[in-house]
Amino acid sequence: MSTQHGGGKSRPSTTKPGGKPGDKTAAKAKNATGETKPEAKETAKKAGSRPASGSRPAAGSRPAAKAAQAGKGAGRRPVTPVKVSQGTPWGPILLYSAVGLVAVLIVGFGAWQVYQNGRGWKDKANSIAGIVNYKKKDPALSKAGQHAWGPLKYSQSPPVGGTHNFNWQNCMGDVYDAQIANEHAVHAMEHGAVWVTYNPDKLSKAEVATLAKKVQGKQYMLMSPYPGLDKPISLQAWGYQLKVDSVGDGRIDQFISALRQNAGIEQGGACSGGITETGTTPHDLGKDQPQQGGQQPGQQPGVPQPTG
Repeated sequence: MSTQHGGGKSRPSTTKPGGKPGDKTAAKAKNATGETKPEAKETAKKAGSRPASGSRPAAGSRPAAKAAQAGKGAGRRPVTPVKVSQGTPWGPILLYSAVGLVAVLIVGFGAWQVYQNGRGWKDKANSIAGIVNYKKKDPALSKAGQHAWGPLKYSQSPPVGGTHNFNWQNCMGDVYDAQIANEHAVHAMEHGAVWVTYNPDKLSKAEVATLAKKVQGKQYMLMSPYPGLDKPISLQAWGYQLKVDSVGDGRIDQFISALRQNAGIEQGGACSGGITETGTTPHDLGKDQPQQGGQQPGQQPGVPQPTG
């Protein structure tokens, strides 16, 4: 029988079937004594592991972290950046140097050509080392029109001028394989030819062939062996002579370039239509023929006959 307090009504019992009266009260009593439920403990751990929402770290925590990091590297020396050397650019330097050298050579060659072209053939001839100018040594030797029949004697060997046969030796780049008459060769030089002679005992067949290439097919040029020559090679033009020891001597080309068609006293004289036979005895063609109109034997029509 329940006791009414202050006229209030009593609440029905909330004890579940099978439960003991006072369980709920006991649970409350445990909570009251300070014991924490397992769920509460787990929630507390999570709450302690992170700061509350909206809260900030304690003042001075970040500078302290930076100071700690700075303290770690305080004992290290600062690292100096490494500079990578690219080296000297030799490629462009060499290229520009080569281009400059070529330009200098071109300019120099052009200046030399202008200088050479401005020189006369006599200056070019006199500048050749070893050349002998018989026009200065014996001016009478280079007089034109000194014609005679038969064998003649000469002071030079091979001869370079003086009295000669009425017939010239053909000088259209002819290369003779045997000795020719001096009298005909001198007449060819009077017309402006260069006569190339060689000692067959001092040159090989290959060297003779090399020398012949400088003559073959060139007008106002002729070549023949000259046994007993004191040098391997001797070049003659009207009043000039040059003797050399080697086929490769550059003065050979210089002599030919300066004196061919220049040294001859009879400018415009023919080289074709001359004597083509070999042998040291002159061929006196026309000696027994009557002369017509003052024309001498061997003289081509239209070619002026020199006087003297």
